[in-house]
Amino acid sequence: MRSGIGYDVHRLATGRRLVLGGIAIEHHQGLVGHSDGDVLLHAIMDALLGAANLGDLGAHFPSGDEAYRGASSVGLLGRVGAKVAEAGYRILSLDATVIAAAPRIAPHAGAMREAIAGALGLEAGRVSVKATTNDGLGLVGAGEAIAALATALVDEL
Repeated sequence: MRSGIGYDVHRLATGRRLVLGGIAIEHHQGLVGHSDGDVLLHAIMDALLGAANLGDLGAHFPSGDEAYRGASSVGLLGRVGAKVAEAGYRILSLDATVIAAAPRIAPHAGAMREAIAGALGLEAGRVSVKATTNDGLGLVGAGEAIAALATALVDEL
């Protein structure tokens, strides 16, 4: 078995749609990013790539590449899942935490789990999504950014 850790953070901005965990969430701001800015899926993808020793997200989907401008992170997650399988690994479990002052994540966690599991062809019970705040500290605590942490556990096929 192998494990991997992923982390991502993006600023929030007015005029952007908020996409987290593969779902759109009603909020007055969205995440700034070259793709859709989904920090949760970006952290999960880095965790999966790390667990399979495949480098990081930027090595596979460079932010300077126009092909990925506005890209759906759910689509990229599916591609990462395929890369992990091609490298000879199967995903056992994912655990992720969204760190945000707002919006509240708990009402959306089930839909996020389903979207993540669906993109990877997993049972939803293999995916955990939870949330916390930064207790008012830093950009995340001030509601100017959202961050996410993720761990992945894989085993050899």
